[in-house]
Amino acid sequence: MLYSIIDALQKSAVCVDGLLKKCDFDYLESTNITGDNQLGVDVEANNIFKEVLLGLDSVKGICSEEEDEAIYKKDSNGMYLVAFDPLDGSSIVSSNLSVGSIFGIYNEDFSAKNLIASGYIIYGPRLEMVIAQDSVNHYIYNNEEWRNIGSLILNDKGKINSPGGTQKNWSTKHKILIESLFLEGYRLRYSGGMVPDLHNLLCKGGGLFSYPSTSDAPNGKLRALFEVFPFAFIFEKAGGEAVGSIGDNLSLCRILDLEIDSIHQSLPCFFGSKYEIDRVKLAHK
Repeated sequence: MLYSIIDALQKSAVCVDGLLKKCDFDYLESTNITGDNQLGVDVEANNIFKEVLLGLDSVKGICSEEEDEAIYKKDSNGMYLVAFDPLDGSSIVSSNLSVGSIFGIYNEDFSAKNLIASGYIIYGPRLEMVIAQDSVNHYIYNNEEWRNIGSLILNDKGKINSPGGTQKNWSTKHKILIESLFLEGYRLRYSGGMVPDLHNLLCKGGGLFSYPSTSDAPNGKLRALFEVFPFAFIFEKAGGEAVGSIGDNLSLCRILDLEIDSIHQSLPCFFGSKYEIDRVKLAHK
């Protein structure tokens, strides 16, 4: 039954990819529940995933970054819940940069401990998809079919530094951490899209992606359910680590051990190879 969800997501990815190639990128007058201005393409992409997933017998409910609340099917015998960000990085889509979709498949309820598979789709020069279950598999869409091109595995130490958030709002200890990595020879790679930036880290074998607590966003900006939990699952299955904090407790711990109070809750987060996450833990003590 899990296969039916993956198949549906792959079909939806092709539809969204086609949508991005033909639509205008105009803002609507509406915002989503977290205050982000919505593009028309945000809403259309959301509707594509929503319709396909709710049509599956194996899915009993969904939760989207573009919906105020989770949607549950009445009298469903389905086993799975799917949380998704239908179009991550839509603020950079008008610049013709790569954007993506993120999803997490949950069993029983929307909590990190019940995440059983996750992945993302990247809409760029090529249409690609990464799915994590026991391992992290990389797919490419070509000649109207999805082809597995191998597994993604992180090295113990990487070379890429992808720091998110406005620098003037970083804490002193975070500034020191980021600068120290650059002094070690790390390369700056940051587009402003979570999917392309983390995909680059995974394809290049490691490094650090960070979106810390900042003075203007002390609880971070990335949403736990739709973005952070799915990528934490992916990075762990690829041999890396993911740490974050929640609420007033700024002590960093494993992201998949965290519990959220609301479906749209955000949190500071760090994804990387073992070496970089050890550096993060030391810097943020």
